[in-house]
Amino acid sequence: MNAVMEVAGLRKRFGAVDAVRDVTFAARAGRVTGFLGPNGAGKSTTLRMLLGLVRPDSGSALINGRSYRDLASPTRTVGAVLDIASAHPRMTARAHLRTYCALGGLPNGRVEAVLSIVEASEFADRRIGTFSTGMRQRLSLATALLGDPEILVLDEPSNGLDPAGIAWMRGFLRAFAAGGGTVLLSSHVLSEVEHSVDDVIVIDRGQISWAGELSELLASSSSLEDAFLHAIQGAHS
Repeated sequence: MNAVMEVAGLRKRFGAVDAVRDVTFAARAGRVTGFLGPNGAGKSTTLRMLLGLVRPDSGSALINGRSYRDLASPTRTVGAVLDIASAHPRMTARAHLRTYCALGGLPNGRVEAVLSIVEASEFADRRIGTFSTGMRQRLSLATALLGDPEILVLDEPSNGLDPAGIAWMRGFLRAFAAGGGTVLLSSHVLSEVEHSVDDVIVIDRGQISWAGELSELLASSSSLEDAFLHAIQGAHS
């Protein structure tokens, strides 16, 4: 199975802090890959380098063999959710999506399509400033889906969702991957990740401490939480 996203030898330093050190991993088509780590481990910095928002000091982050900046049509290739607070609070969800369609050169018909996909049509004409965190998550995902991308990069996609919303998100991601899509997601909700992902990458203190299939990680542990704690503790020993 081909690697769609490949990160190799990625490094980034902020002042005296090594945020990311020699990070290497791959995310593959048809699979959901969980990117896990404690707060400050380097997850967000790595995702931002993958998406061309932060320039690495060394190493490479490639999508379909190219850097994000060199993709012919980024929004049609990758849909990303990194910051659910980025939408203007006085805009409605529908207006927000229409603006992004215009910026990305996408047909306006995608607005109604993505609102339906994420089940947000009923609050599409409310101002974003009145949204709950869960509503913002659905709007962020809808924005990421406007270009009908083959790849999703999601940072804490279940944050703020109620149990029904979490179950919906799990089903959506599984279906997206089953259709040949690629998903890379970071999350702190390990109990949910355990039911959502095929592969796991664990990062701690800027370095990869474990990478492989979920089944391999769980082979000697009773839960993903236990396996995760063992992976990061082993990295410190």
